[in-house]
Amino acid sequence: MTSRLHKFFATVVVFVFGASLLTLAADKPQSFTGKVSDAMCGAHHMMAGAEADCTRACVGKGSKYALVVGDKVYTLDTDNKANLGTLDKLAGSNAKVTGTLNGDTITVASVAAGK
Repeated sequence: MTSRLHKFFATVVVFVFGASLLTLAADKPQSFTGKVSDAMCGAHHMMAGAEADCTRACVGKGSKYALVVGDKVYTLDTDNKANLGTLDKLAGSNAKVTGTLNGDTITVASVAAGK
């Protein structure tokens, strides 16, 4: 009986420790490089013309900026006017976004031109 109890507590400790590590890793800022788009269109713009114009039009109508990295589209969450201005300038172009990832959303800490 004591052996089972020890195994149970050891399993609980390992589980709690592992969950704590995942939580700490999720809060760590990461950098992503991709093309600035909008959350409504993602990687495939619906409006004819330049991607930048479509992105700006969609954002102007309430969509959030997004970052297309390969086949993945991340919604960018920021209220920072400097970051929003940089995203506007880089619409349709590559950008390096640093922030915290939560699901498919990046809470933006900084934005710069990407390569």
